[in-house]
Amino acid sequence: MDVHQKIRDNLLRVQERIDAAAQKVGRRSDEITLIGVSKTQPADAIRAAYEAGLRHFGENRVQEWEEKRAGLGDLQTNWDLVGHLQSNKAARAAGLFHSVDSIDDLALAQRLDRARGEQQANAPKLRVLIEVRVEDEESKSGVRPEEAAALAAKVLEFAHLELAGLMCLPPFLDDPAKVKPYFQRLRELRDSLAREIGRELPVLSMGMSHDFEVAIEEGATEVRVGTAIFGSRPTK
Repeated sequence: MDVHQKIRDNLLRVQERIDAAAQKVGRRSDEITLIGVSKTQPADAIRAAYEAGLRHFGENRVQEWEEKRAGLGDLQTNWDLVGHLQSNKAARAAGLFHSVDSIDDLALAQRLDRARGEQQANAPKLRVLIEVRVEDEESKSGVRPEEAAALAAKVLEFAHLELAGLMCLPPFLDDPAKVKPYFQRLRELRDSLAREIGRELPVLSMGMSHDFEVAIEEGATEVRVGTAIFGSRPTK
């Protein structure tokens, strides 16, 4: 089976899983955006997924996307930065992506806002999500839940950023059901945060290849799926 057929088949299976998970809790599958995580994937694999109908892609690193975009610039799709962003690469990211899904400190948000304003006059606001650390491990990226409201209030003040919601990366557990409390925690935080700041935060980005059904049950509006679409990541 060639790579194009394999990706088409995988994408169909993923969509069937999304449909089943949504139906289980009385949701519509069109409420959920599938983001194909294409980090380390070659341009031809990304193009195959696009030709199979995928319209949202997520990259982890600014430099990797800069190297790949020349061969994919004709695709009419959304490109999200889903990995941790270092502040010194914020200016480049602001001009490369439609969304940065991993804001976790004020300095990073400031740099993105400034760069977006300087690079793209009259451009739409850059969509951003706040990444929340839902487990008690200091080495992980993300803002602590109790700090999310203060960061959100500051991000809302920026003229060139559009705060859309929250994102989390829970621990990888063999039993997806055991991840459920982390997804529930993010949803509850989003709901309380929206009340506190007085505006809706429609996006909950949570769930990956092995656990996105549970995330959908807990209210995910975006799921980030790599391996289940593209297969194992190629080694570099």
